[in-house]
Amino acid sequence: MSVQWFPGHMHATKKAILERIKEIDVVIEMLDARLPGSSANPMLAQLTAGKPTLKVLNKQDLADPARTALWLAHYNAQPDTRAIGLHAGTVAPARALIAACHELAPHRGGMVKPMRVLIGGIPNVGKSTLINTLVGKRATKTGDEAGITKQEQRIALADDFYLYDTPGMLWPKIVVPESGYHLAASGAVGRNAYDEEEVALELLKALKGPYGAQLEARYKWGWTAEAVARCKEDELLTAVGRKRGALLPGGRLNAQKAAEILLTDFRTGALGPITLETPEEHTRWLQAALQHEADLAAERKARQAARRGGSRAAPGTA
Repeated sequence: MSVQWFPGHMHATKKAILERIKEIDVVIEMLDARLPGSSANPMLAQLTAGKPTLKVLNKQDLADPARTALWLAHYNAQPDTRAIGLHAGTVAPARALIAACHELAPHRGGMVKPMRVLIGGIPNVGKSTLINTLVGKRATKTGDEAGITKQEQRIALADDFYLYDTPGMLWPKIVVPESGYHLAASGAVGRNAYDEEEVALELLKALKGPYGAQLEARYKWGWTAEAVARCKEDELLTAVGRKRGALLPGGRLNAQKAAEILLTDFRTGALGPITLETPEEHTRWLQAALQHEADLAAERKARQAARRGGSRAAPGTA
């Protein structure tokens, strides 16, 4: 299955960013700290190329601290880029992003040259919650469904600091399969774009090795972490369902219900602090996906050339 979700309002967001970016000093990209590579939008990077960027790893309270450190180091090593971790509901750390923006654009500030910052990210990454925390009131709508914010909003965080909030945006084609599954597992993708059971199986594939002990702690199967790691994903999903009573008449597994239970436990943090990918893993997945796309393009080009050659070689008609 290929997870893809790009509703119509996301086309409007792309256009709005192109119009706004000319006057922007710093771009803040909100990332999900549980999937920092998969939640980084390549289309946003393309639209805002050349602008200093602050990567905010949000929901870090739900993420694995050791892996968060790896991702912060990864992004901080990139040119014109800073990265910080945040929990959007905490006031003091949230204000750190204002100082970080001034570090990235030290020539901006004051009433003559106010700081102009564009903030973007994937749907359901916690952007609206962060903004509401910053301004101390309900400035934007929030919710646990993807696609709550529908249009750009300008918010004054200070007399000389303007924040332009854009709707959550994915990109038209997610080429990295693992990223598609991770985005779906996090709730960044609309529910009609994926199959819960398939996403739950892929989530278990990512969890069973590094986080087997946390799965056991949550579901209390009586297994060691090593035993969890050796299990097949469908066996683990069955075990989740049986432990949580997700059964059909006759004791058969209700796989759909079991998948929903697992996904909810991941999204709410009930499984403990988890990060689904490391920088090394995501780089490897991306390279493999780009090579696959290049191979497909070469195959299409070869077929088109063969058809053109066959057409030229075909005998004419009288």
